[in-house]
Amino acid sequence: MKFAAIDVGSNAVRLLLARVEEESVRPVYEKVSLFRMPIRLGEDAFPHKRISEEKIQQLVKTMMGFKYLMDAFEPADHMACATSAMREANNNREIVDRIRKRSGIELSIISGKREAEIIYYNHVERLADDNNNVCHLYVDVGGGSTEIIVFDEDKIMESRSFDIGSIRIQEGLVTRRDWEDMKLWVKHVSSRYQPISAVGSGGNINFLFSMSKIKDGEPFEYNKLKKLHSYIRSFTMEQRISELGIRPDRADVIVPAAKIYLSVMKWSGISEMFVPQMGLADGIIHVLYSKHKQKFV
Repeated sequence: MKFAAIDVGSNAVRLLLARVEEESVRPVYEKVSLFRMPIRLGEDAFPHKRISEEKIQQLVKTMMGFKYLMDAFEPADHMACATSAMREANNNREIVDRIRKRSGIELSIISGKREAEIIYYNHVERLADDNNNVCHLYVDVGGGSTEIIVFDEDKIMESRSFDIGSIRIQEGLVTRRDWEDMKLWVKHVSSRYQPISAVGSGGNINFLFSMSKIKDGEPFEYNKLKKLHSYIRSFTMEQRISELGIRPDRADVIVPAAKIYLSVMKWSGISEMFVPQMGLADGIIHVLYSKHKQKFV
């Protein structure tokens, strides 16, 4: 079975085409293709509460292109979700209508809570259960928000969405009170659910993990992430692009994103984080597959 997921984020828009095989005991999820367009909606939405006409046109054209790709792929079902930037834009309904009229794609603007629930569908605890810890602290950092989920094998224990993201920090829109709120919550849940391990997701932690040369399946140690964060921060924006080979649309947000992961690990007392390289789009595929299975039960 084939499915398609669209994630309209604050820093980029992604289309994931995936296949699910049912031959084994557990379904096997295979990423066929991932398309990413660097449209930074958060640059408009967070400081101005409105997305500009230029970015709307970019987004509409991208969604039209994604529709052609999905038509060629012929998925059994698809879902398109928008997160933090679209949540805050006062003209979000107008944008949703234009996308529907031009591409036929129905874009859903989801809450932070719903975003966390969809991410949970990745069942990432299976990727981190070698350490035999009971609970897991899942941290997903985007451009506009950070979703933190505490879960065990069976269910979500607690979850929060914080208005702290890489673009917000870059734009100077995160206050000391915002940081303190997240710090208190993380310390609370970390003391309440023990033992606990960390799982990280998002484009920036995936990039940092790849840059660290750690083998897939091995944890990202706090000290190693801290050193990498300091190393990247020592370069100018231009040097990060020319010497480190970081894309321009990631070069400015990679440092604040790393700061969020490091802060959560420090507050929770967790020394290592698993990075399964999954995110919202992967969760959408899992939701679609579960929905499809229920039809035939």
